[in-house]
Amino acid sequence: MSRARVLVVEHQENAGLGLLTSSLVEGGAELDIVGPDVGRAVPESLDGYDALIVLGGAMGPMEDDTSPWLPATRHLLATGIEQQVPTLGICLGAQLMVSATGGHVRTMPEGPEIGLHSVAFSETAAGDPLFGELSATSVPVVQWHYLEADRLPEQATLLASSAACANQAFRVGPAAWGVQFHPEALGQTAAEWVEEDEESLAELGIEGDAVIRGVREAEPALTDVWSELARRFAKLAASSEPAAASS
Repeated sequence: MSRARVLVVEHQENAGLGLLTSSLVEGGAELDIVGPDVGRAVPESLDGYDALIVLGGAMGPMEDDTSPWLPATRHLLATGIEQQVPTLGICLGAQLMVSATGGHVRTMPEGPEIGLHSVAFSETAAGDPLFGELSATSVPVVQWHYLEADRLPEQATLLASSAACANQAFRVGPAAWGVQFHPEALGQTAAEWVEEDEESLAELGIEGDAVIRGVREAEPALTDVWSELARRFAKLAASSEPAAASS
């Protein structure tokens, strides 16, 4: 049985697939990682791929001048939605999805969400192919975002929210999902981000060591919830038809 080919757009080295990697591979996914730090250009199309994952990054979704691969990434996300290719956007990936489909992204007016938090999935998630098992539950997540989607595209269905950010998880069309949080992140990733974001955290009065400690303590629960998400996404990819070559 052939493995599902999953295109992964990685914007920076310290924001990779992390926790999700092993469950995706165990679920039958063949991961094809592209992006600036791996030295592979973002392709122009999804031809031959069964699924798409777009990861997070420190840049904003429209910072094309400093991140010139973003227009191609937005195009891939719009294509995935149009062709109903299973698609997952994480943090920046979700913001890129919103920006590519008529929604709007802004700086969070009350300041960023950083560290261990929780999101609440609504009953609307019941029956959702990816998040249905989390319907009407609250689950732990790692947050690290200064921006948010304050307006989803018209075709979006809201699935989860938090007190600080209304649009935490959503579906666009039948097979594309965006999450503002980081299901891939555990303590090591949090430590790397604290080091990268040290000055900003100090300005916000956020203690980096406390952030890392909180994430590390929650690793068993984070692993249980988000490894299962990766397995479900791999199954969706395996049941998908590869994107047809453009004429």
